[in-house]
Amino acid sequence: MSNFWLMKSEPDDCSIDDALAAPDATVPWTGVRGWQARNYMAKQMQVGDGVLFYHSSCPQPGIVGIARVASGTRPDPTQFDPESPYYDPASKPEHPRWVLLDVQALRKTRLLGLPEMRATPELADMVVLRRGNRLSITPVDPVHWHLIADKMLA
Repeated sequence: MSNFWLMKSEPDDCSIDDALAAPDATVPWTGVRGWQARNYMAKQMQVGDGVLFYHSSCPQPGIVGIARVASGTRPDPTQFDPESPYYDPASKPEHPRWVLLDVQALRKTRLLGLPEMRATPELADMVVLRRGNRLSITPVDPVHWHLIADKMLA
């Protein structure tokens, strides 16, 4: 794995359990509507990159699994669907604004919640812990990845 990411999903939309039960064990990461997160997907994320699967907007937010990027990007079809909460009338099929990629869940882990992450001094400068951060996708420093994946979630 060359790069590492934290990807947030609301468990009502796509949970770690949904991802593990998905056909071919991949899920399309739809609905990303933040420009910075979109740019990460379109310009920096690569097949094989490591992913910390994070449940957000739920009673106990936090990391719940380990995954990997399983595909390159392609247009997100939800942007063209007027029935979708992710519909974007300004996006046109000939010039799509939003992309998705597939994520393969590798394993479910124990919950590594925000309080525990914040209480770990070695994670203090992790992007997801920064005040005001609302990005759905953030880069993860390799040092943070190894601490979390190899030690905290082992």
